[in-house]
Amino acid sequence: MKIYKNLLFLIVSFFLTSCITSKDVKYMQENESLVINEEGLIPYNIPVYRVTKNDMLTLDIVTTPKGDAAQFYSNLNASSAGGATITMTGGAGGANGGGDAIIYFRGLRVDAKGEINIFGIGFIKAEGRTIDEISAEIQEKVNENFQEGKSQVRLNTDGITYFVLGDIETTGMTGEKKAYKNTLTLTEAIAMNGGLNRTVDRKNIVIYRKLPEGIKKAKIDLTREDVMNSPYFYVQNGDEILLTTNRRSLNGFGKDPLQTIISGVSVITTALSIYLLIKNL
Repeated sequence: MKIYKNLLFLIVSFFLTSCITSKDVKYMQENESLVINEEGLIPYNIPVYRVTKNDMLTLDIVTTPKGDAAQFYSNLNASSAGGATITMTGGAGGANGGGDAIIYFRGLRVDAKGEINIFGIGFIKAEGRTIDEISAEIQEKVNENFQEGKSQVRLNTDGITYFVLGDIETTGMTGEKKAYKNTLTLTEAIAMNGGLNRTVDRKNIVIYRKLPEGIKKAKIDLTREDVMNSPYFYVQNGDEILLTTNRRSLNGFGKDPLQTIISGVSVITTALSIYLLIKNL
């Protein structure tokens, strides 16, 4: 009788420690640490993106009709009867899983010195500066050749490019991703890629962020709603998002109730067989 009580105790303990509960998988649960302003709103904490070395930028300069821009660029220029658009990228396009090939070959790369070289203008410091700051300097250079107000500089990154890496069961979500948005939250990025399965530890999402000074590591807990106060809640260009596997899922436990039961019965049956074998020796 004692052996059965011990087995019952083992079974109960196994299910209590192995099962993944709703608290483990539910996103942004209520938390007292959430910061709310006087109007009852969650303030935005969006970090300003600063360009880093090896970034690829797109540049378009729009001029008035018959704008003479030949002194700036080569036969990459595109023009129309109603005006001229001088582009450094040749338009949109891409290659699966490897970024945008056209941007790579024809865009503006931030070199090892942190500068971009614009034909007809020269080198401009880019590393550590915002897109708006760089655009303003380019606009000043362009205004020297065009009447002020008759041209417009449009500089940007090629969308928000980020990378997701998880375990073998998140292969559908793993890879290089790109969003053509001005801002992108972590939950938006996850939703756009089908969501997280039960094997992912939502309390331990790791983000590696590329900054001009180096790479910074941060851990995010998506089960707490105060994650919205974190600057890492907003995905930045070049972010690497690592999805860690829940420890209870490594050996097949906790993925779903049926699998947990099967795994539990198997473990307990094996233990009982070993016990009876030793007892009968």
